[in-house]
Amino acid sequence: MCSEILVEEIPVERIDEFWNIHFKYLIDDGIISDEEDKEYFSGEEYRGIIKNHMERAVDRHHMIYFVSGEKKIGAAQYNTYTSEDGKCFILDFWVFPEYRNKGLGHKCFEVLERYTKEGGATYYEINSEKEDSVRFWKSIGFTENGKDEYGVPLYRLKHQYRRL
Repeated sequence: MCSEILVEEIPVERIDEFWNIHFKYLIDDGIISDEEDKEYFSGEEYRGIIKNHMERAVDRHHMIYFVSGEKKIGAAQYNTYTSEDGKCFILDFWVFPEYRNKGLGHKCFEVLERYTKEGGATYYEINSEKEDSVRFWKSIGFTENGKDEYGVPLYRLKHQYRRL
């Protein structure tokens, strides 16, 4: 996997394709496990909110694939709040299982950072409590930044990410 990694925006018309991949990721990676969460993340309430945010003019929600060559190697969802202070909140970020443990997560984040900075991002935030995910975000330079409204730890990256 030596090809350049590019971002492919997923238009609102193709979100059902994304939802199928997203739901599998949430379950397979142990992000959700109880029936209430499964129902919520596969339901119209959550998906309707995201769709509405994808269609708004300001602070639009983005769904993207990371593509190398002709292959989708990962995906992400984020919002950049340009109407506020430029925070890019990452809702989801993952490399597909067959491409993990090859340094591609770091490379995908570098691509995401460049891409979102063009759209006004000045810093990054994500909530995470899975040990391996937290280790990944900290390896990039994210630091703890309190908790979200559900008590999940927040992590923030204020400076430009530079790989060592």
